[in-house]
Amino acid sequence: MHGIKRIGTLPGRAVLEIVLLVLCLSLAAFAPHFLTAENILNVLRNVSMQGLIALGMTLVIIAGEIDLSVGSMAAFSGCLTAWLTGALGSPDAGMSPPLAVGAAIFISLAVAFASGALAGVLRNRFGVPSFISTLALLTALSGAAELITNGFPLTPFPPWYNFIGGGYLLGMPFPALLFMLAFAATHVLMNYTSFGRAVYAVGGNAEAARLSAINVGAVRVAVLALTATLAAASGVMLSSEIMSGTATTARGWELDVIAAVIIGGTSLAGGVGRVWGTMVGVIFLGVIMNGMTLLNVSEYWQHVVRGGLILLAVLMNKMERRGR
Repeated sequence: MHGIKRIGTLPGRAVLEIVLLVLCLSLAAFAPHFLTAENILNVLRNVSMQGLIALGMTLVIIAGEIDLSVGSMAAFSGCLTAWLTGALGSPDAGMSPPLAVGAAIFISLAVAFASGALAGVLRNRFGVPSFISTLALLTALSGAAELITNGFPLTPFPPWYNFIGGGYLLGMPFPALLFMLAFAATHVLMNYTSFGRAVYAVGGNAEAARLSAINVGAVRVAVLALTATLAAASGVMLSSEIMSGTATTARGWELDVIAAVIIGGTSLAGGVGRVWGTMVGVIFLGVIMNGMTLLNVSEYWQHVVRGGLILLAVLMNKMERRGR
């Protein structure tokens, strides 16, 4: 009887997965090219860069924080990587192209890590809400990207650089493989390590976590720094895909990323969330956009329909959690 009861509760526990399945079946019926291998790989490539950031954002929101700077961080990191590649690969610097690109990527990731950590320090030492500090970073990083590029795309990359964001490995888009590896690592981190348990504890009740000998400040710094680094990595992949550092890329990504995390069942109040849910939420949004494009839906209607479906998915998740 207990086993039958568990089976009966599975549909309620997998409400978003069921909605995603119904959506895919509907698109397969009305959009003939939806289920082609080429289109599926295209969806995976398109969702992987925002999905990479969404994994980090899941940790941030579970910990009771928020990061509004991820879109600007992605754009800035792509621009910084391009500028450093050109500078380090110049005759004066004398670096070979592979060494210049490698050094540029490393510096961009390090700058992102430091920026995220700074937001965490401001939260801990001065009580500045992460909403405010990352909003300030959003504006500053957007301006810095424009300053670096002077408003024009930077194109110093060698041809092979395109592999990072546009190449294939084992028949799969390389960004999608990186996203899957990051998902696996984040899933293990949050479900099977003491750090993951600490993130949930801090988001659920920071004071109780502190009394349980958890370093609340260190957890906040870690999740914000990790998310900023993932945003920078996504920005590097994006610059590789378009083969330039462009300041106007990734605008609005922070809203898409937060939407995917919330759709996946993570609570903005903190303490509740699943990495798997975020994965499903990312794919859900990607399938919606791809399906409407295949059906030639007007871009204006795409925004309306997308907003309505996001709200519906969130309401269904809320009802499912309340039912438990």
